[in-house]
Amino acid sequence: MSTQSSIDAAHARGALPPREEYLRLVERTITALEHEDPAVRPADALGLSGGLVRLDPNLPTLIIPDLHARTEFFHAMTLARPLGRLTVLEELEAGNLQVLCLGDGFHSERRGQERWQDAFREYSHEWKRHKAMDAEMRESLALMEMVMLMKCAYRERFHFLKGNHENIMNEEGNGNHPFRKFSFEGEMVKSYVVAFYGEEFLRTYALFERSLPLFAIGGRFLASHAEPQEFYGEDDIVNARVRADVVLGLTWTDNDAATEGSVKRMIEHYLPGGGNAVYFGGHRPVPLRYRFRAGNRYVQIHNPDVNNAALVAPDRDFDPERDMLVIEKEP
Repeated sequence: MSTQSSIDAAHARGALPPREEYLRLVERTITALEHEDPAVRPADALGLSGGLVRLDPNLPTLIIPDLHARTEFFHAMTLARPLGRLTVLEELEAGNLQVLCLGDGFHSERRGQERWQDAFREYSHEWKRHKAMDAEMRESLALMEMVMLMKCAYRERFHFLKGNHENIMNEEGNGNHPFRKFSFEGEMVKSYVVAFYGEEFLRTYALFERSLPLFAIGGRFLASHAEPQEFYGEDDIVNARVRADVVLGLTWTDNDAATEGSVKRMIEHYLPGGGNAVYFGGHRPVPLRYRFRAGNRYVQIHNPDVNNAALVAPDRDFDPERDMLVIEKEP
C-alpha cells in the first residue's frame, strides 16, 4: 500500500485503530527518529538523535502549525499542491519539498469543548461508558498515525517538532507540565490509554514523544513550537533530553514571557548574515492567519479555526501576504 493510501485509510477509519498494528507503527517511528542522519539531527551525548534539526536550505518548506487532532486539515495537506504541480506527498517523493510540523498532535481543545465535558463524566465513572472519549481519541490517534506514516516514508524531508501537548504521561518534569484546559484532558488521555491500550502502549508512545526534535534550522528561518524563552546554543538544544529547561523553554513559553531579544539572538546565532530571516512558532492562537511578535522577527501562525500553513522559499524573504496559505479541505 502506498503512503498516500495508508494515510487515506487512517483518515477514513471510523473506529479506533487496532492496538497491535498501531504499536508496531509507533515502534517503527521511534527507530526512524533515533537513527536520523547526524547531518540532519546531530547526536546528543547519549548517542541518540538530538533535539535540533537542520533542514535542507535549498528546498522550499511547508510549515504546519499546531494540529490538535485536526485530521481533516492534515489529510487535506497531503493532497494540497503548494508548488502548483504535484501533491505534497508527490513533491516529497520527488525530493522537491520538505514539511515541518510545529507539534501538538493530541487534544481537540476548543473545537471539542462540549465533547470534553461529556468525556469527563465518562472518566468520572471509570469508563463504564466511553463514547465521547472514543471519538476524541479516534481523532488524536488517527492524526498521529498519519504523522508517523509520513515520518517513516520521508525521514529526511518530514519532521514533527515536540509541542507542549506531546506529554501522554501527563507528567510534571522533564520539561513538561500536566495539561488541563476545558477538562482534565491530560489525565483523561493517560487513563483512557491505560484502560484500552495498556501500560506498554503508554510507555512506548511516551518514548516516541521523547524522540521528537524541538528546534529546526532552515535556510531563511528558525522554528520551534513556542517562542524561545531565552537564547539556547546548539549544545543546549542537541542535548535537550537531559536539559528540561530547554524542553520547557521551547514548548511552553507564553506570549510576552520570553526574555527580551531571545528571538533576535537565536536568528543572529544560527543564521548569521540571514538578513530578514524569521522565527516561526505556534502554541498560542492568533485571530487571523498570522501575528508578528518580537520586533516582527517571530511569526506566530496557529489559528485553530483556519487550516493555515506557511510556505517558505529558499531564495526569497518570507512575505506573509504571499506565503501564508490556507489548505482547503477536500470536497
